[in-house]
Amino acid sequence: MKAQGEAIAYGAVTVVSALATGRGAAFGIDLWTRARVKLTEDGAIETQILPENEERTVLAEKCVRAVLDHFGASELGASVETESNIPIARGLKSSSVAGNAIVLATLAALGKRPRSEEVLKLVTDTSLQAHVSVTGAYDDASASLYGNVVVTDNTLRKILRIFLVEDYVVLLLVPPEKSYTIDVDLERVRAISRQVEIAHKEALAGNYWTAMTLNGLIYSHALGRPADVIVESLQAGALAAGISGKGPAYAFVLQEQRKESVLEVLRRHRGEIIVSRTRTQPSMQGVESEIARLTHH
Repeated sequence: MKAQGEAIAYGAVTVVSALATGRGAAFGIDLWTRARVKLTEDGAIETQILPENEERTVLAEKCVRAVLDHFGASELGASVETESNIPIARGLKSSSVAGNAIVLATLAALGKRPRSEEVLKLVTDTSLQAHVSVTGAYDDASASLYGNVVVTDNTLRKILRIFLVEDYVVLLLVPPEKSYTIDVDLERVRAISRQVEIAHKEALAGNYWTAMTLNGLIYSHALGRPADVIVESLQAGALAAGISGKGPAYAFVLQEQRKESVLEVLRRHRGEIIVSRTRTQPSMQGVESEIARLTHH
């Protein structure tokens, strides 16, 4: 069997983390993960993750198996290879983006053209099964798939609104340590649920940059992360700043003319700096009508 497929999915950053309430929001950025899937007849799934080949491959294996089972091809196996410029286990949605890319590549190998809802269901289910997410990360997977700003109810697996976002610079400050979702103190996080709900309501009302900063200030304290860089970046002219996911990475949204002043702030803090941009185009073709419907909802 020589059937093979390739797909690319784009990155996302937190607006409101769903860890505390089950409701979240995220926006697309132009970092990426590419997946190549070649179907085999031996029933085994072999995975190579580049450039960090020591990372667990359970998510990739479950994504491929879920697609094969869904389309009645359980007897098949696959050879999977992914490569990405998204740092792993830093709160930058690497798992959700990889899940989208692998599911889309497996579908391409099977010659299937699914609906976006099918892709999101497969990725969310496998994220939970692989224990890479507490909520299924429906917000992150949706923002990766659709681009723009996506506001969701992860518990109901429902997109509440999509807001078309302008072209902005997105700076990421990525400390070297990794942080895995399975290690998060959920009791401590749930103690801030009422405050996070306020941020989510702001996002749903279209005040998503305000929501992002508010979420960042709230979660940074709950997760024991410094908030200084958030405040300092705002003083330097950032439109929004916050911690992404459970961290340790921070994200900053700004206009081009503020880039150097915010970079000057970030250079005073520990971590790699990545320069990206907001993404307004989807990872999956043929979803423009769905984006238009949810934008005007």
